[in-house]
Amino acid sequence: MPDLTRIRMEIPEMESLASAIGVSVPVLRFLLCFVATIPVSLLHRFVPGVTGRHLYAAVAGAVLSYLSFGFSSNLHFLVPMLLGYASMLLTRKHCGIITFFLAFGYLIGCHVYYMSGDAWKEGGIDATGALMVITLKIISCVINYNDGFLKEEGLREAQKKNRLQKLPSLLEYCGYCFCCGSHFAGPVYEMKDYLEWTERKGIWKSSEKGSPSPYGATLRAILQAALCMGLYLYLVPNYPLSRFNEPVYQEWGFWKRLSYQYMSGFTARWKYYFIWSISEASIIISGLGFSGWTDSSPPKPLWDRAKNVDILGVEFATSSVQLPLVWNIQVSTWLRHYVYERLVQNGKKAGFLQLLATQTVSAVWHGLYPGYIIFFVQSALFIAGSRVIYRWQQATSTALFKKILVFTNFAYTILVLNYSCVGFLVLSLHETLAAYGSVYYIGTILPIVLILLGKVIKPAKPSRSKARKEQ
Repeated sequence: MPDLTRIRMEIPEMESLASAIGVSVPVLRFLLCFVATIPVSLLHRFVPGVTGRHLYAAVAGAVLSYLSFGFSSNLHFLVPMLLGYASMLLTRKHCGIITFFLAFGYLIGCHVYYMSGDAWKEGGIDATGALMVITLKIISCVINYNDGFLKEEGLREAQKKNRLQKLPSLLEYCGYCFCCGSHFAGPVYEMKDYLEWTERKGIWKSSEKGSPSPYGATLRAILQAALCMGLYLYLVPNYPLSRFNEPVYQEWGFWKRLSYQYMSGFTARWKYYFIWSISEASIIISGLGFSGWTDSSPPKPLWDRAKNVDILGVEFATSSVQLPLVWNIQVSTWLRHYVYERLVQNGKKAGFLQLLATQTVSAVWHGLYPGYIIFFVQSALFIAGSRVIYRWQQATSTALFKKILVFTNFAYTILVLNYSCVGFLVLSLHETLAAYGSVYYIGTILPIVLILLGKVIKPAKPSRSKARKEQ
């Protein structure tokens, strides 16, 4: 069946608007539908009945997908969704591992077929980004149903909290996957939270504290999105990625090339900040973003479930270890719960191999471009290097030396992050290695040197008894 978006006639006004803001018509259509998730999610608050809310969530998300990407997008989403649901029906004992490989396999196939990274660089767009989010939702739902089959003793806290004792209905499952267009850019959330929110149970149950008002937090997220997009549009003409291939870049000295890498990474991040701020506004206004009340008097509502990025936390991170906690927060949480922790045997500590495996899964999830693979393998290195500096920092008792190490870790994080993210942006192997080589691979060599130094310079662990006496 031909994709209906290809045979639809484009509205002249849309073409002129797309030209005015410097994007293609498909990207403009996606942005309009993406912003429309805010009013669509607002209306969800007023849908009566649990069944009605599940139906609205599923239909609204499917319609937004159709308007954004065409009919074929929903067919792509249905394949891993139905495979996951069938595995829960047929083999609960093994459904988690089966769905993990089937869903990821289908996503990888779509990555290879569409090569979305090339389309995104040229101003195009397809449904692969949304499929990435739905894939994580499907896997978490099925694994949590698998965990419900296991005995509670021996399970981690996250497993106990999120596991599902009962098979969700097909309508509940579809509502969770499509929920009001939240699959466009996340955030990823748990099936158990979605069910409790829809049924107005758990923290969403009416209480003496009243119902939290989402409007102030939603307005803050919308204003943040506007600021981020404005800054991105201001910066991007001055720091195009194409400059890495221009002769003028090669004529610059080392420090200017390194500073350009920093500015290109800094510029690109504001696009992601905009996208996640819009998705945050959508989840907040629906009520699903609510995560509890503060202990203050009077108590204030928290909206952490919707938060996908801490902008200041990223730009001023004092350690590379902090980055997964402040960047793409909900996906980082998913990777920790469904990959990292599950690779660690009970009673043992996680090491570099678990970190590398987790970052490799993240790379494959993004796509099979060499730039993605290199970036995420590189990120495992720079996190490990940052841990070495942190261990030295914790071991020193000299205040001045401790401050020097804190600043060193901050400078190291800025340098290696922005060096590494060039691969994430340019994608091709040639361009990635050329950009890295233009600054003598400093962001790769430095983490490796730190890791090796950490094997030699091992700070003594502070004595617990001594620490207690000092307290």
